Amino acid sequence: MESIQFSTQIILGEDALQSLENVKDKRVFIVTDPFMVENGMVEKVTTYLNQYHVFSDIVPDPPLDKIVSGIKEMESFQSEIIVAIGGGSAIDAAKAMKYFGQKTMGLLTAQFIAIPTTSGTGSEVTNFSVITISELGLKIPLVTEEIQPDIAILDTGLVMSVPPKITADTGMDVLTHVIESYVSTEANGVADALCEKVVALVFEYLERAYKNGQDKEAREQMHVASCMAGMAFNSTSLGLNHGIAHAAGARLHVPHGRINGILLPEVIAYNSGLGNGQVTEIKVAERYAALANCISNTQTKNPRLGVQNLIRMIKQLREKLEMPATLSEYGLSSKEVLVQEEAIATAALADGCTRTNPRKADEKGVRAILKAIL
Repeated sequence: MESIQFSTQIILGEDALQSLENVKDKRVFIVTDPFMVENGMVEKVTTYLNQYHVFSDIVPDPPLDKIVSGIKEMESFQSEIIVAIGGGSAIDAAKAMKYFGQKTMGLLTAQFIAIPTTSGTGSEVTNFSVITISELGLKIPLVTEEIQPDIAILDTGLVMSVPPKITADTGMDVLTHVIESYVSTEANGVADALCEKVVALVFEYLERAYKNGQDKEAREQMHVASCMAGMAFNSTSLGLNHGIAHAAGARLHVPHGRINGILLPEVIAYNSGLGNGQVTEIKVAERYAALANCISNTQTKNPRLGVQNLIRMIKQLREKLEMPATLSEYGLSSKEVLVQEEAIATAALADGCTRTNPRKADEKGVRAILKAIL
């Protein structure tokens, strides 16, 4: 028996922000980052509110001390509603504030609203949050229904000005989400349908959004794709790609979408047992082949050819997005990576996302993947 639940109300389309008028008389605690304040994006939210407090002390990979600071300000403001506006860091931080604020100080939130300003994490519809323990160099996934947003507002106008490099990084994160969801040990038919649609959207619209940020159709489709990807992996979890990305990203300071893009072809090869012109993990390879058929003009029932097609198309897309294929292309030396190899492998295997990887990973496998991306 399976239980699949999508509890977040999604409001999308032009002027979706107008729905905030429903909470204009509530005490609204806004979680965002400094850039959203500086560029005036937050004002697009506050124009609909009467009582609000802006907490903008958010940095990428939000550490625990920022979460604690936010909780203290929530208590002082006596907030009723949490509104998170920004990328994954702001939304993840707001989720952690909501959860730990309730657990440690009894702070109750009547409603949690997430407003993404990038098209990548899908965090607006998931019960996932990733927080960082800086002192240990760890990224820790927090997974609980208690942090699921009540409402997600997808307003295309908020993503039209996202810079090309961030568009590429976040778009590659979307692609990684659906590929990992599709081959997860918890895969299901509903998530499969979402993944098959999203992978086609990414290959049709991501390059367009990257090359022309004012392409409204491309921006809108990628924003919806990101949300759908979040809905998919919220019911299936992810896999080793994210397990390594969390571990390596925290220690090597590589943006999440970029490290995902570097890892993705190698993790697909590892999971399918691709080598010497063969695949040893046939069932996994068949899943990858099915996904490749959703985006390729060349249809195949051959698992090995399907895996190779998928890897080839990902590499071609990555090249069109001018993304690095290796850590050295990103700017890291082999020495910088190898000194962290053991710690990355240990953390990746302990990561909650790795639990649902289709092939049981071991330290040798993770180390081999790391060496392949040097």
